[in-house]
Amino acid sequence: MQEKLIRSWCKANGHKLIRVESDNGKSGTLPDAERPSLLAVLKAVDTGEADGVVISSMDRLARLLHVQEAILGKVWQAGGHIFSVDAGEVTADDPDDPMRTAMRQMASVFAQLDRAMIAKRLRNGRAEKAARDGFAYGSPPFGWRAENGQLVPVDDEQTARERILTLRAAGQSVRAIADTLTAEGHKPKRGGAWHPETIRRILTRAD
Repeated sequence: MQEKLIRSWCKANGHKLIRVESDNGKSGTLPDAERPSLLAVLKAVDTGEADGVVISSMDRLARLLHVQEAILGKVWQAGGHIFSVDAGEVTADDPDDPMRTAMRQMASVFAQLDRAMIAKRLRNGRAEKAARDGFAYGSPPFGWRAENGQLVPVDDEQTARERILTLRAAGQSVRAIADTLTAEGHKPKRGGAWHPETIRRILTRAD
């Protein structure tokens, strides 16, 4: 759907779309360094291959304000333009027009707040259900299985989970931790090799 919107917008506004990049499966909260397709887009602008970037909406660029602002800054620093299908060009900051920056950032803050409130309502609903009926959070987190509405530790997964926490405490990156677990023979919940995003989710839940 997003690609269709972008192609239609480019055609209607006289822009040539040289290619489409998508970080499917990557969280919009991640910085550009951990989103390969976004890195490719920024490189295309920086090298002059592309004059700018088109996104369907600002929250598709990034879900967090500070991440969004950092990406915008990199596009503008490279001399590129950035366009949103739902709002047109996102113009660069102007020291003589601070209201422009404030309005853009306030819109992002309220969008971020709205998502946070939705997530909070979901957590509250799950907590209420769990209080009544036991485990109510869909797929059990890594390290546990659901049994009669309760979470029961899984020995192998608990061992891998402790290894993850130990490696993180030692300063290893999520990618290095994933490589180490794979090399040591630990298995993720669904088998196969470890992925950095899987490690990140486990660490987030452990906080």
